Amino acid sequence: MKNVGQAIYDLAGKLFPICRSITGNGFRQSLEMIREVVPEIQVFEVPSGTQVFDWTVPKEWNINGGWIKNKRGETIVDFKDCNLHVLGYSVPIHRMVSREELLEHVYTQPDQPDWIPYVTSYYKERWGFCMSERQKQTLNDDEYEVCIDSTLKEGSLTYGELILSGETEDEIFFSTYLCHPSMANNELSGPCVQTALIKYLQSLPSHRYTYRFVFIPETIGSITYLSRNLDMMQRHVKAGFVLSCVGDDRTYSYVSTKYENTLTDRVLENVLKFHYPNYIRYTFMKRASDERQYGSAGVDLPVCAFCRSKYHEYPEYHTSADNMDLISPKGLQGAYEVMVKVINALENNYYYLMTCKCEPQLGKRGLYPTVSQKGTYDAARVMQHFIAYADGKNDLIGISNILNIPIDELIPIKDKLMAHQLLSVK
Repeated sequence: MKNVGQAIYDLAGKLFPICRSITGNGFRQSLEMIREVVPEIQVFEVPSGTQVFDWTVPKEWNINGGWIKNKRGETIVDFKDCNLHVLGYSVPIHRMVSREELLEHVYTQPDQPDWIPYVTSYYKERWGFCMSERQKQTLNDDEYEVCIDSTLKEGSLTYGELILSGETEDEIFFSTYLCHPSMANNELSGPCVQTALIKYLQSLPSHRYTYRFVFIPETIGSITYLSRNLDMMQRHVKAGFVLSCVGDDRTYSYVSTKYENTLTDRVLENVLKFHYPNYIRYTFMKRASDERQYGSAGVDLPVCAFCRSKYHEYPEYHTSADNMDLISPKGLQGAYEVMVKVINALENNYYYLMTCKCEPQLGKRGLYPTVSQKGTYDAARVMQHFIAYADGKNDLIGISNILNIPIDELIPIKDKLMAHQLLSVK
C-alpha cells in the first residue's frame, strides 16, 4: 500500500495539462486516461438539451486556444501557457477591442495578485480572460487583439460509471468530478484517489457490498446521473462519499450529511477520530460540491463530502496556485488510506452476538494468557470488553465507540472469536 500515493500522484501529473470542463473532449480524454488504469469503467453520453429534473444538459464546449496581443503583436496572455487564462465556456471571438472593453472581460483575484483565478460562465454566453492582477495592471495600450478559438454547440455530457457487484445488493457509493481544468487538489486528487480505491476493491477476493463509482462533471453531472438512477440508488445506497480536494498535506475534513445521523457519518467520524483526531467537521450547511445534490430534498441519499483541506477553505482554491506542488504522494496516500479504512470498517460492520452465555473460557482456545502476571492481561481485556458488548445491540462501529478502540484493532479480535465459533452475526 505504501507506493499507492506515488502512483496516484503520477496519474494526476498526466491529467494535469488537459483543459477540462463540464462537457467536451477534455473531459473525454481525461476519462479515457483513467480507463487505461480501470478499463471496466463504462462511458455514457447524454445529449445537449436533455431535461434532467429542473435542469437542461447544456451545449458542448471545446477549445483549441486563446490569447491577447497588443498592437505590436506581443502576446500578453496565452491559453497554451495556462488553460485557466480563458474564461470557462467562453464563446469564440477574434477581433480588435479597446482597452476599456477588454477590461470588462478580464477577471482577476485582486487579493491574490500573483495568481490566475479559475472563472466560468456555463449558463450565460459570454467571452473573457483570466489573468493575475499584476498582469492586468500592465494593460496600458489603447487597443488589443483578442482571440478565443472555441466552439459551443449541440453535443453531449460525458460521465463514467463502474459498478462492482458484491455479495449483497446494498451499495456503497463513491462520486468524484472531472470537470475542472489544470488544478491539482480541487480536481485531480479526487478522481485519482477514487481510481486507486477501485483497484483496491478489485484486488479483494470478495466484498459484502456492491460498490458504485461515478466520474462526473460537478453539479450538472450529479443531477444528470440522479435523473437516471435515483430510484435504484434510494433503494440500495447505504453510505456514500464525494471525494474532492484530497491531495494536500494539511488536514482532513468532511461535510456531514443533512441530519448527521447516517452510517456514512458514523463510519467516517469513527475512522477520523482515532487516526486523525485533528480533523474538521463541517455541517451540511457548508456544502458546496455534489453532496448538495445527493442530499437535496426528494433525493436524501446518505452522502457526505470527504476532503483534506476543504474546497473554499484553502488559499490556493480555484487559482493557478492549485498546482502539482500543492499535492503530494504522501497527501494522496493518506486520503486513500482513510477510505480503505472506511471500506474495511463497512465490510465488517455487523451487529454481533456471542454464541454462549457468560464469558467463554478463552484459555483453552489459546485466547487468554495461561500465566497470571501483571501486564499479561491487556490484550485479553480488550477481547473481554468486546465480548461484553457483542450482545446484539451494537454494530462494530458502536462497539468501537464504546471501547474507544479503532475498528481496525477490533477486526482481528472479531475474526478470532468467529474462527472459534464464539461469535455470530445477528
